[in-house]
Amino acid sequence: MIQVIERNNKQTQRLMERAKERIEDFKRLQTAGLICKSGDFFPSVHYPPITMYAPTTEEELFRTYTSPSDGLFDVYVHIPFCRRHCTFCHYPVMLGEQTAEKDHYLQALEKEMDIYMKRLGGDKIRARSILIGGGTPTYLSLAQMRRFLDFFVERVDLSTCKQFNYDVDPVTLIGSEGIERLKMMRSYGVDRVTIGIQSFNESVLKKMGRHHGAKEAIESIRNCQDLGFQVNIEFIFGYWGQTLENWIEVIEEAVSLDTEEIQLYRLKVEAYGDYQGAIKKVREIRPQEIPTVEETLMMKQVAIDILNEHGYYENLRRVFSKKPEHYSHYADNQCCGLLDQIGLGLTAFSSLRDRFVLNTQNMDEYYALIESGKLPLNRGIVRSSEEQMRWAVVLPLKNRRVWKSYFKQITGADLNEVFGEKIKQLKTFGLLFENEEKIELTKLGAFFADEVAQQFHHPDYVPFPQDAYFQGALYPYRSCV
Repeated sequence: MIQVIERNNKQTQRLMERAKERIEDFKRLQTAGLICKSGDFFPSVHYPPITMYAPTTEEELFRTYTSPSDGLFDVYVHIPFCRRHCTFCHYPVMLGEQTAEKDHYLQALEKEMDIYMKRLGGDKIRARSILIGGGTPTYLSLAQMRRFLDFFVERVDLSTCKQFNYDVDPVTLIGSEGIERLKMMRSYGVDRVTIGIQSFNESVLKKMGRHHGAKEAIESIRNCQDLGFQVNIEFIFGYWGQTLENWIEVIEEAVSLDTEEIQLYRLKVEAYGDYQGAIKKVREIRPQEIPTVEETLMMKQVAIDILNEHGYYENLRRVFSKKPEHYSHYADNQCCGLLDQIGLGLTAFSSLRDRFVLNTQNMDEYYALIESGKLPLNRGIVRSSEEQMRWAVVLPLKNRRVWKSYFKQITGADLNEVFGEKIKQLKTFGLLFENEEKIELTKLGAFFADEVAQQFHHPDYVPFPQDAYFQGALYPYRSCV
């Protein structure tokens, strides 16, 4: 059993007062135009945003591409199978056992790796870090999982790999088979897992469409800890059926488990991937059961305060850890270091230093392209010099900080000469800190990190329409660049 932390009325009152202060910040910044009128948000994950890429071809995207000078890549593999489709999920997956389909997919994935290696040159991909995600990448039989890991490590040089991550589902890590699966992962070098817990509240878990309860979630965490994994656990806030009270209970349970990392996600109703999650229909039918924007922001602030009380501090955006060395190298390399990363599998992306490549979201097209000897991509961009400068601010600023010397190194431009007015404006609102070496978000700026990062978007890539914002000093369509 996990220990629920007792909190007296005075402590709870202080939490609520602090959370209400964030609502005042929200209203002020919304009036200034930073946040859209509805209070909705759009996750700032890539620039341009991942839903805004035009159709393109492999030839167009790779004609002028050269591998990085050190020959290293961060590697992502997508395995799109799940027991069921969670209500909040915005990505296409195949449901149920699907044994034959999984075998077919693994066969195609192996061929895709060979095509990519031919495109890059060389007999192996030299990995800086690895992330295996989905879907549920552990929702394979033990034999299928071993088959995947065998052909993967044959094609990937692990000698240069600093971290090998898996995004996992709790149910696949429990019982004797779950322990065997974890031992197999360890034997192939996997050292960090992110477990999609999402909640410990049984009622909320059912509304999410999860196929586990709190008991199974805790068992999966303990199994990973016993086998020496670095453990990151994820939670969604602002969800259907959540209240401030039951959310506080969830976070207090989370900190009692002593995992290395705890990650928070705000519920996104509108799709930001290749599939519209069922949560949109839920909001249309039961709008009164979805927490308001104000309640959602209060949930975020009380979670931050509880995490801080127990020694967890934001290390990489949305991820809280007790030690600075505990974070996702894959995410840091891609979003802060802006290093070359390749993606394999359905809907996977490759984020390269001056371009972005997105694989098809259609399984039939995925198979057909691979069978014809082509990479299964269908969207992407080779960034212009202006798009490159914006990209070199948006990702590192949102996630950690922008080093001025590094910005100049990868863009050839001076950060303050290009974005000086915008930086000054954001500092005026208390959202940005600057010194001679860097710019980074203040605590207030970090709370609204997605929206602050979007201040550096070109008007063509602002996530909401012009009339969705108040035309204040931070109106995103009034570019200072």
